[in-house]
Amino acid sequence: MQGKPPRLRDQVRAVIRVNHYSIRTEKTYWYWIRYFIRFHQMKHPRDMGPPDVNEFLTWLAVHRNVAAATQAQALNSLVFLYDKVLGVPLGEIGNVVRSKKPRKLPVVLTHDEAMRIINHLGQPNKLIASLMYGSGLRVTEACRLRIKDLDFQQQVITVRDGKGAKDRTTLLPATLIEPLQNHVESIRKAWQQRSEDFLHPVSLPFALARKYPVAGRSLEWQWLFSSPALSTDNLGNVSRHHRHISSVQRSVRSAAKAVGIHKPASCHTFRHTFATELLKRGSDIRTVQDLLGHADLRTTQIYTHVLGQGFAGVRSPLG
Repeated sequence: MQGKPPRLRDQVRAVIRVNHYSIRTEKTYWYWIRYFIRFHQMKHPRDMGPPDVNEFLTWLAVHRNVAAATQAQALNSLVFLYDKVLGVPLGEIGNVVRSKKPRKLPVVLTHDEAMRIINHLGQPNKLIASLMYGSGLRVTEACRLRIKDLDFQQQVITVRDGKGAKDRTTLLPATLIEPLQNHVESIRKAWQQRSEDFLHPVSLPFALARKYPVAGRSLEWQWLFSSPALSTDNLGNVSRHHRHISSVQRSVRSAAKAVGIHKPASCHTFRHTFATELLKRGSDIRTVQDLLGHADLRTTQIYTHVLGQGFAGVRSPLG
């Protein structure tokens, strides 16, 4: 007697992890797949097709007034479902009503505002926010840094498995070298003394834990900002993850409010401010694109619209 086929949720999870997509992508894809199923009164996706996808995407644009990027995200999730999970490529879905909700300009802080927020934070969130502003890191990228990702000699940070599963390098600000070296040294001392925080290995990406069974206990693989709590996976293995991004996000929002910043500042605002400050100071836009890890230059070009004085060197006729 054959067992039951795996649930759709488990199928989606298995395919996503085989393809090494991030956990955030997994959550996003499943959100839209579940939304699609509920929209069609819980019909299974294999019993639906292009017309049903068209109807769902059009409804999102017309009745939910979602942004164009959100509508595209929903489409990508369903294309993935049919192509990769169900093995039935979606094909032509016909003319979809496209969302016309305009793209908003990013919120940007002044240098003074960014530093006021950073200086109000306690450690380690102060260091994390400094890396987001000084190196242009996303909050997930900053929280996932390991000791081996810092090159103090070259003043370079290597971002592993960033958005789109891509690696890149970015700046390590000179002013952060000493604080980061001190932070790494405190981790090294605690690791050498085998303190309670190092009784369990750190979590490792993909199959590395099997390939290199001692890597999770080595110094270079230790998280730069580890979680205070341990985690247990579905096989019962106990390990330590990196600091959760939600705790950093809450701290940044609270700090912005406490220092009187009335803009809707968030962790990602530091990344926007990093890009804008570089362009204001004359950096080449393609260099900024590389540092941010943008695949398309048009994504980086939005920062030219929020530069303020000078607008990339263009002056008004009135002077």
